[in-house]
Amino acid sequence: MSIGYVLLNVDKEGTPSTKLGPKMGMESRSLTRILNNLEEEGLIIRIQDEEDKRKMNVFLTEKGKLMREESKKIVLDFNQLMTDTLGKKELNQFLQTMEKLNKHIDNQLVELQSEKN
Repeated sequence: MSIGYVLLNVDKEGTPSTKLGPKMGMESRSLTRILNNLEEEGLIIRIQDEEDKRKMNVFLTEKGKLMREESKKIVLDFNQLMTDTLGKKELNQFLQTMEKLNKHIDNQLVELQSEKN
């Protein structure tokens, strides 16, 4: 799942790896493991940023672009299945509820981090 998410979130002009982690709610160590696997599979390449040598930009290879299209199709098919199963109104209610729960969980995590520091 996280592999598809990375493939779907890499921009055509490249994406700094530091922007992928927060989008996915993932720590840098876990993201690095996924990026290493994707690179080994020939789905991405990482290129050092010319302006800021500390940054690595992630680009899709041709194989990665094909896999991205496959991932996109799977997501669209799944969304259609959920719409067909629940109907648009019920699906929207579900998504709104999930968004509220995610915000609540995020707030709780922030509070826990604050208490630790």
